[in-house]
Amino acid sequence: MPTEKLLAGARRSRQVFEENRALYEALAAQGQSPKVVLITCSDSRVVPELILSADPGEMFVLRNVANIVPPFGLGEAGPGAAAEYAVLHLGVEHLLVLGHTDCGGLKALDYPPDALREYHVARWIENARPAQTMVQAGGLPAEERPLATVRENVLLQLEHLRSYDAVRDAERRGTLALHGWVYHLENGALERFDPTTRTWQEL
Repeated sequence: MPTEKLLAGARRSRQVFEENRALYEALAAQGQSPKVVLITCSDSRVVPELILSADPGEMFVLRNVANIVPPFGLGEAGPGAAAEYAVLHLGVEHLLVLGHTDCGGLKALDYPPDALREYHVARWIENARPAQTMVQAGGLPAEERPLATVRENVLLQLEHLRSYDAVRDAERRGTLALHGWVYHLENGALERFDPTTRTWQEL
């Protein structure tokens, strides 16, 4: 069974429903129409609805290890399916990749897991390897590389997303905007990538 705290929360969920009945009934009757698809990490410390103060129905959320979207054609259908569905069927206007500091998936690039014992983990994180390689080639001091890798991985996954026809075509039409953000666990700061200046700026 889940922890007592979660069980108590589950029991309170009906009260929360009653307090927000109009919203939940509207979502049930009318369906979802989020404007944002958010791709972020499965890390339990990253709770996108809390970080962004989002209400139910505002974001279509995909979570996985290290907020990865494998490029089209590799046979990893989950993230691509979420992106395609959000763009083609929900008509989202913004696609946001949210990385975070102290990401265990990216740390694993430095200490690769046993490919026999953790086959799926080892295979999955290789989709972030080019980000690490780029940072290592940049000659940054060792203490600056972890954050640089988090940032570079966000940009890499945005490029992977552009390998999907639905995303690429919508961006070219101007109906979809792609965004890269990083959440700092240690102080709650959020920063975004500015594609014009190619710099990261605090929100």
